[in-house]
Amino acid sequence: MKKLACLLACAVLAGSLAACGGSAYKNTMEPETSQMKAICELAVMDCYYHNVAKFKDEDAAGILFWQKDKHFWIEYSGVVSLGIDASQVALEVDDTLVTITIPEAKVLRCQVDSNELSEDSYIVAKDSARISAEDEVAAFAQAQADLEETAASDTALLSSAQQRAQDLLEEYVQNIGEAVGKDYTIQWVYLDGADSAPQSETNSQAESRNSASA
Repeated sequence: MKKLACLLACAVLAGSLAACGGSAYKNTMEPETSQMKAICELAVMDCYYHNVAKFKDEDAAGILFWQKDKHFWIEYSGVVSLGIDASQVALEVDDTLVTITIPEAKVLRCQVDSNELSEDSYIVAKDSARISAEDEVAAFAQAQADLEETAASDTALLSSAQQRAQDLLEEYVQNIGEAVGKDYTIQWVYLDGADSAPQSETNSQAESRNSASA
């Protein structure tokens, strides 16, 4: 993970140097918002799920007291992309203080793999009414919703996605600092997902918090 962070951050830094070139530019170079947005897009974490979604439609067939429910399950696989919304990343540089504003990690993309679905993917209860093609379409939509809900409630994975983006951004700032001879201090400003209210935290505070939780 750290090796990947270094490689990506160095690649972005190298691209910046190659684009502008010259020692005079290196002396005035500093972290850029556009590069940080690109890094966040690279930091997206793909998670693969295999799950079962339940589908039930009560009194779906029959008449009067002979009505039957439709009751079956769909077994599916899917991929969810977790990461930072790069459009909300902001940057301020005040000499050696770098303030980075980022939102909370969230589900960016979610897709059930329809290519892996077959007749065997649908497990019908023995007392269920006949299942139609429309029921299978509805079950697929339910599986998609369940997959996104499952991923959105996985706080551990969301925390990992958040940390991955921050590690890459920190590597980028450190590499810029080494190139220009500056010792940057990073202050993180987190956008609260509920009300977008910023919450600040410096590198030292983050290290203390991580040490306390370890």
